[in-house]
Amino acid sequence: MTSYTVPRRDMEFILDEVLDSSAHFKKIIGGEEVNMELVNQILDAGAAICEDVLVPLNEVGDQQGCKIGENGVETPAGFKEAYQQFVEGGWVGLTGEEEFGGQGLPPSLNVVMSEMVGAANWSFGMYPGLSGGAANALRAHATPEQKETYLTKLVSGEWTGNMCLTEPHCGSDLGLLRTKAVPTANGTYKLSGTKIFISGGEHDMTDNILSLVIARVEGAPAGTKGISLFVVPRFNIETGEPNGVTCGSLEHKMGIHGNATCLLNFDDAEGILIGEENKGLGYMFTMMNTARVGTALQGICHSEVSLQKSTAYARDRLQMRSLTPQKS
Repeated sequence: MTSYTVPRRDMEFILDEVLDSSAHFKKIIGGEEVNMELVNQILDAGAAICEDVLVPLNEVGDQQGCKIGENGVETPAGFKEAYQQFVEGGWVGLTGEEEFGGQGLPPSLNVVMSEMVGAANWSFGMYPGLSGGAANALRAHATPEQKETYLTKLVSGEWTGNMCLTEPHCGSDLGLLRTKAVPTANGTYKLSGTKIFISGGEHDMTDNILSLVIARVEGAPAGTKGISLFVVPRFNIETGEPNGVTCGSLEHKMGIHGNATCLLNFDDAEGILIGEENKGLGYMFTMMNTARVGTALQGICHSEVSLQKSTAYARDRLQMRSLTPQKS
């Protein structure tokens, strides 16, 4: 059975002949620097890391999965090294702002790269993908100081991000959440509660992890109108000490065993308010909408892989007898 091969000819045809991406890129960022010649060089390099590094880890991730060790959640063999190679190659910050350490390329280019990564290894691609969603939420709603603190780390890939929404009793009704946030004298909040189904909630690939958490401040209105949004690092960004965020258990979702889907406990974890109190669900929708685009992209990724594998199977499968007489 064949492995995934990046459909470069198809991608180049769509980008150049169908979408006229050179004109699009010029309109988005100005100048002539980003043209199809440069784009093809970027995509060739992206295809190489996907095919040579990420594809071989797909089966490893599925077989080994993530596990809870002495120092927290451990990713499958090779994931940590692959992530460092991914970061060093500049892939996390491909379209991030230059002021935060990114390369400033058009965001649409990241969609193409995300398709490659997702088809090569969806479990792996969820880590930087969720970081991108967290970065989008912070871009839209954080203060300049918060952006400087957090976006610099997310854009560089030095830290990853995740999204903490539902709880064991909530289902899809987030108005029922019980995670509470208590204001402190220094302007931060202490968060306590449990969140479930947190993709990339904890892992061993980066020194810190930022959780975007929705919670209710004491005295806030009931239902979704009383939800606020907080950024909660796994480790205190000033002292490096644990911040009261721990993984209580791991989910084992079919097809993404290599991604750590966690139950996260928050025990007086220090959080920073994003935007205003009681407007957090609207802010979180920025990240949720990024995730929805990612879910649509997942369908494209799996369709491409399915096409490649089914085509190879159809070509190699033997059936019936030969229609021509056997020759002696």
